[in-house]
Amino acid sequence: MLLNLNRNPSLNQGQIEQYLADYYGIQQVLWVEDGIVGDDTDGHIDDTVRFVNEDTVIAAIEPNKNEVNYAPLQEIHHELRQMRLLNGKQLTIVELPMPDPVESDGLRLPASYANFYIANAAVIVPTFRCANDQRALDLIGQCFPDRPVVGIDSTDIVWGLGSFHCLSQQEPR
Repeated sequence: MLLNLNRNPSLNQGQIEQYLADYYGIQQVLWVEDGIVGDDTDGHIDDTVRFVNEDTVIAAIEPNKNEVNYAPLQEIHHELRQMRLLNGKQLTIVELPMPDPVESDGLRLPASYANFYIANAAVIVPTFRCANDQRALDLIGQCFPDRPVVGIDSTDIVWGLGSFHCLSQQEPR
């Protein structure tokens, strides 16, 4: 998260927003709290919430109250419901289920369907060999009717603490 002290210790929220406006030409920043358990990046958004068009987000949700990601994802949903776009419109929120927990050597990994990659001709979605895989693919497919949605098993990739969207961020030009 951009506000963590280990990322931008000399900048406050307003200064970060100004940098984003100056460098990317944005007009608004929407902030949400921490990410899911197992995320080693201080709550990167690509595991929890993704814009799919100008006023719609797909947001991870955990229905099991006993699951460790239940509370943080509920908080994010609460924050999203309070947000308004510059035109005053409320966000449309598509609830994306979480996969079953994925662990390696007792460590909880940040498995999330929200870590999908939007390519020009497809959307690449991580799957995790569990019951929610098809439901997640169908929901993401409804959000991107102009592209095929391709699910690829990410069970062995997520041990690196990310998936397809994370992998795409460090590619050279």
